Amino acid sequence: MRLSFRIKQHFLNAFREIFVHHHGSLEFRSKVFALVLAANEETNEKDYEIIKELSMKIYHDDGDRADLLVMTTKELVSKVKEDNGLDIDTLISHIQKELRIIPRYAKKIDTDILEPLLKVSTDKDTISYQENIVEFLKTIKNETLQKKKNQIEESEINLDCKYTK
Repeated sequence: MRLSFRIKQHFLNAFREIFVHHHGSLEFRSKVFALVLAANEETNEKDYEIIKELSMKIYHDDGDRADLLVMTTKELVSKVKEDNGLDIDTLISHIQKELRIIPRYAKKIDTDILEPLLKVSTDKDTISYQENIVEFLKTIKNETLQKKKNQIEESEINLDCKYTK
């Protein structure tokens, strides 16, 4: 990695909330990716290459935002792996809490896009665990979209008004 990118990366990590447009949305997506990845004890660079490809699709070839999503996901996964105050149950709790606060984030859970991450592992138990996590994400997404439909529509209208003025 270039030195300038590493400096920019460190700076953005420290001040993500201030400098990154819709940082909450990006962090939510990274928690979803990290949840699936952290279930695999043997994550490697191939996993993050897949996330980079997926994030390029999500962010329509915005390389900087895609890199930031990968970097944030790596950060979360390493916290889980290092037992640094974060574990899979805590990630699940954070995702559930954020969906209660901002239900429109449920639309950001794309379980189909997570499928390539399930194909990296060869361990059947790991794959099963990851499939259960994806199923949980699918369930919580559908429940949130059904229960909070009116609130989601209202917040999207407010967002449209806020950014079209």
